Amino acid sequence: MSNQLNAIDHVVWLILENRSFDQLLGFLYADTGNVSPSGQAFNGLTGGESNPDDKGAIVPVYRLQAGDPHPYLAPGADPGEGFQNTNQQLFSADPPPAHSTPTNKGFVVNFKAAIASDIAKKYKDTLPDVKPAQIMGAYTPTLLPVLCGLAKGYAVCDAWFASVPTMTMPNRAFALAGTSQGHMDDKVKAFTCPSIFGRLTDKGLDWAIFGYDRAPLTRLDFTDTHAAPNSHFGLFADFQARAAKGTLPPFTFLEPSWGAAGNSEHPNYDIAKGEQFLHDVYYALRNGPNWSSTLLIVSYDEHGGNYDHVPPPTGATPPGDGSVGQFGFDFTRFGVRVPAVLVSPRIAPGTVFRPATGVVDHTSVLKTLQERFGLAPLTARDRAAASLGDVLTLTTPSGAGDDPLKGVTPPVSQAQPHGAGAPSAMELRHAELLAALPIPNEHGFYATAVAPSSGFASADDVDAYIRDRSAAWSREVDRRAG
Repeated sequence: MSNQLNAIDHVVWLILENRSFDQLLGFLYADTGNVSPSGQAFNGLTGGESNPDDKGAIVPVYRLQAGDPHPYLAPGADPGEGFQNTNQQLFSADPPPAHSTPTNKGFVVNFKAAIASDIAKKYKDTLPDVKPAQIMGAYTPTLLPVLCGLAKGYAVCDAWFASVPTMTMPNRAFALAGTSQGHMDDKVKAFTCPSIFGRLTDKGLDWAIFGYDRAPLTRLDFTDTHAAPNSHFGLFADFQARAAKGTLPPFTFLEPSWGAAGNSEHPNYDIAKGEQFLHDVYYALRNGPNWSSTLLIVSYDEHGGNYDHVPPPTGATPPGDGSVGQFGFDFTRFGVRVPAVLVSPRIAPGTVFRPATGVVDHTSVLKTLQERFGLAPLTARDRAAASLGDVLTLTTPSGAGDDPLKGVTPPVSQAQPHGAGAPSAMELRHAELLAALPIPNEHGFYATAVAPSSGFASADDVDAYIRDRSAAWSREVDRRAG
């Protein structure tokens, strides 16, 4: 069977937040000995994996159950994120000893520190009685029927690694630009490098970014998107309408709702809401006229401190853009393995996708878009990335009766995340980027606003600020366009 990438006219990418592969998909094929129905080996959990606690006691991996207290809020607290915490989780030390290899034995110890850190903060999202051992809990297909149904019905990638062993924004920058310009934390305000959106524009190809229920944050991340025409941006309802009409562009990027009450799946937000979101994305595309020529990619930007048993590989190609890595990092090793599902009627059911050569990371999507649409690479990293094209093997797309989610109902959780009324870190970042935009005031003077992050008392406050200032920026973009 040959690569059918040229039959794909629409690539849609949804990136969710901060989950590891083992936590969401590790038990996907556990009941069949980690072999898919198509006979392909699957690098999942056996149930024998473990981590030591801070006293040396062995803590085994375990299956989360529907009867557990708040199973859709697992692991019950926000695990340690960022470069230093990831080093602790992988090497049990920061910085890692010279020439050491990761053992992935520091997750329980690091989670204990994360729980203590969260309890000391003003806004606490740790649930009562959370134990460090809960970082070893993993979901089953029964609990996540949408994600796992798509993984079984189409393709799961069991060797997709975050681009860098750190936080959200550097990984999202690699995903869309092939570099984080040296940044290894979320404090960066915006990236000045070219992005995939600019590359598409240069080629005369359309693209779109959709926020869930507010203007998309990604618009403000890159200089070649923040002042782009408003026609490139919208909300999820706009995405659904365009999918139904068959007017989606060659590349569509989807954002979740970033708040603690939203559907991003960031720990410890309600993951059931993410299941509903994914269900809605899938059926918007499947029920549209362009389904046979669409590839949906679902991935997570980083592991967010959640347990995975596979050591990340080394040998990553640095971006080569002249940037110097924060914390002395040289960008030659990948981040932790993250969940990834590839969905298209041109993918054989039960596929476990691994490329013939190279390592899959976020920049593999860039490589795939470049191959399909004749785009120039952005950096040395995406130039060297493995492509996803070989997952598309069916010359005749699967039919209307081949729907792996037929009869599947997304789960519903009654749990309320702690801190749901407080602004999330991503919402505050969105507000700060909006504050930096040159929007005229009531007197017509162009001046950036004072960053308001410290002044928001609630999630409702930051939501109103993002809504109003995003609308003002859209009006300014239209005014400049004449």
